[in-house]
Amino acid sequence: MPRHIISRTPVRISLFGGGTDYPIFYQEQPGAVMGTTINQYTYISVKTFDSSFFDHQIRIAYSKIELIKNIEEIQHPSVRECLKFMGIGGNLDIHIFSDLPARTGLGSSSSFTVGFLNALYALQGKKISKQKLAEEACHVEQNLIQENVGSQDQFHAAFGGFNVIQFHADYIQVRPLILSKEKKRMVEDHLLIFFTGMSRLASQIVKEQIDNTKNRINDSYLHKMLNMVDQAEEMILSLPLDQLPKYLGSLLHENWLLKKCLSSQITNPTVDGAYKLAMDQGAYGGKLLGAGSGGFLAFLAPKERHQAIREALCTLQEVTFRFENEGSTIVYMRDEE
Repeated sequence: MPRHIISRTPVRISLFGGGTDYPIFYQEQPGAVMGTTINQYTYISVKTFDSSFFDHQIRIAYSKIELIKNIEEIQHPSVRECLKFMGIGGNLDIHIFSDLPARTGLGSSSSFTVGFLNALYALQGKKISKQKLAEEACHVEQNLIQENVGSQDQFHAAFGGFNVIQFHADYIQVRPLILSKEKKRMVEDHLLIFFTGMSRLASQIVKEQIDNTKNRINDSYLHKMLNMVDQAEEMILSLPLDQLPKYLGSLLHENWLLKKCLSSQITNPTVDGAYKLAMDQGAYGGKLLGAGSGGFLAFLAPKERHQAIREALCTLQEVTFRFENEGSTIVYMRDEE
C-alpha cells in the first residue's frame, strides 16, 4: 500500500560557542553552544509508488530533478547516503522544499538530513528518539558524506527550542535553556536577521578553520567563545528584563570579533560593511550566522533603532521569524489506497 510522509524541520540561529562543536575540538576537550531554532523550515515529502509503470526507481525533486534507477547514481549526497544507511532501495518519490535558501548559515543542510531520516523512519512505521535522530544525522554527514561540519546543527534541528548543547568525546547532551516567556519574547523582539544575498558551501569555507583548530592555533579564541556560553546563560537567568538585550548584544559583538579570528574565510568586505552600518545605527551587537563568507547576519538592537537599521541595510532582505520549540516533526502521514 502506498504511503505518503511529510516531515517539517526547523533551521537554527547559533548564538554562542560555534566552533567548539566540531569533533576535532570536542574529541580533545569539552565544547558547548547556545542557540535556538526558528519557524523557518525544510519540508520533505516522501511517497512510495509502483515503479513498474516508470523507467526510474527513485524521483528526487529539489533545485533539479533526478530520475534514478540505482541509488549509487544519486547526485544529492544526503539523499544517497541516508537511503543507503537506512537500507531503502527504491520506489520513492521525494520532494524537497524550504522556506529559506540553502547554504546560507542557518544549518539548512543538517535540517534536511534530520528531516529526511525522520521521514524515512516514519515511512517504515517507526518512531525515532530526537537524540538518536541527531546522532544518526551527524554520522551521515560527518562519516558517510565526509563533510567538514560540526555537530550542533543536527541537534538543534532534531530537538528544537532554545538550548545549550554540550559536546563530549563520548556523548552529546541537549539542555533546554529555562527562560521565562517574557525574556524569550524580549530576545525575540530585539533580534533582527538579514540575508546578505550570498550563499556558499559551508564544508569548503570551514576547512581552514578546522585545520587551525586541529593545529591548536585557534585554542585561545575557542576557549573564550566557549566561556561566552556560560556568560550568556548567566545573563539570561539573572539580568533584569530591560537590560538583557543590551548586555547579550554586547557579548554577541565580542563573540563576532573572536569568530573572525578563526579563519580568513569567515568574513569579507560586504559582510563587514553591512555589520558596520548596523552598528553605526545603534545595534548592540551581532554576528554572521554559520560558517562564514555569506548567509545571514543577526543583530540585537534597541527596538527604537530597528527602522534605522532596516533603512541602512535596505539592500539586504530581512527575515521575519519567531522562535520554535518542536524540532523535526512528521506533519503528514497517510496510507493511500
